[in-house]
Amino acid sequence: MVLLTLAAVSGVLVYGMIAALLGTILPELSKKLNLTPAQMGRIALAQAVGLVLASIAVGPLIGMAGKKVALVLALAIVGFGLFSLPKSGSFGAVAGMLLTIGFGGGIIVAGANSLTSEMGNEMTEMTKTNLLNSFFGLGGLLTPFIAANLFKGDSKKLLGLIFVVTMVSLLLCAVGPLPGAPAEAGAAFAGAGEVLGSGAFWLVSLLFFFYIACEVGVWNWLVQHLVAQGIPEKSALNALSLGFALGLLLGRLLVVPFLPKDLSPVQVTLGAAVLMAVTTYLMLQASSATMAAGMVFVAGLAMAPVFPNCIAITLTMFKGNPTALGLALVFGWMGLAVSSPIIGALGGGDTKKLKTALLVLPAMSVVMIGISFVLMGRS
Repeated sequence: MVLLTLAAVSGVLVYGMIAALLGTILPELSKKLNLTPAQMGRIALAQAVGLVLASIAVGPLIGMAGKKVALVLALAIVGFGLFSLPKSGSFGAVAGMLLTIGFGGGIIVAGANSLTSEMGNEMTEMTKTNLLNSFFGLGGLLTPFIAANLFKGDSKKLLGLIFVVTMVSLLLCAVGPLPGAPAEAGAAFAGAGEVLGSGAFWLVSLLFFFYIACEVGVWNWLVQHLVAQGIPEKSALNALSLGFALGLLLGRLLVVPFLPKDLSPVQVTLGAAVLMAVTTYLMLQASSATMAAGMVFVAGLAMAPVFPNCIAITLTMFKGNPTALGLALVFGWMGLAVSSPIIGALGGGDTKKLKTALLVLPAMSVVMIGISFVLMGRS
């Protein structure tokens, strides 16, 4: 159980570090390659395409080869992308490596979270997924914090560190007692028809879509937005790490596990969506580094339970079926694919316009409120 838990935790930690990677290195990439916001949006789109493809592939992959093979393969793919990215000297090469990293990361998310079904019944699925995904917040905190305060914005050193962490996680997954391939035939697409025929599945998929669009919008664009408002890059990176990522971490680690047990994941998600709409709007009004860090921290607290709760709802409805989770995540990563290019296009060639473009974040939070109401009525 200990090795299995360490394997799951390390995988989520790696994904947290790579999720914050693009937003952390974008300022340096934009200077090095003279990228416009629209091009940066297309790089984020490439990462999203990798995540979508991974989520389509993860159910069949786990069904045929097992969770151990899937996670080891995914971590090896991420490691290759991290090793190759510093050598990428063009827009196309960078986009290709981000697609590769996204593909590996997408398998990690579904594979690691599907391991909660192997971790006993002492805690609810909502508690297990929130505690596990608190390490996503830790990874997201470490990447921009280390980049700003230890490596002084040197992306090569940062990528090297994340590569080492990825290899350690790969080793833990290789030696850990992770489940192998199931014995029954046809497990690669187990229950896909039942999943796609469920109305509740489509509602949860929409929650994934709009939530991931919001969260990744912060990861990818917050630093660029704050720098455009005149805030120093180091302070902007610290706002992302000690503000947003710390809020996600503490929200999942300290707040959600102590919520009243009679609250369902859907009810918690509804409350979180209301807070997201308010805090993401106020976050964009920040005019100083201190105010920005504070508002982004509160936004992180608000967002903290949503992604793990969507996973918990999916795994509970479909009894830990990785195909169901993979299909739901497809729609989540499509949210990333749609939102980042839209934000980049609205920003055009002027980063100062990002403040207006990022208003899509509170707007999508409002849509989540409506979806949560409908889903709550069905549960």
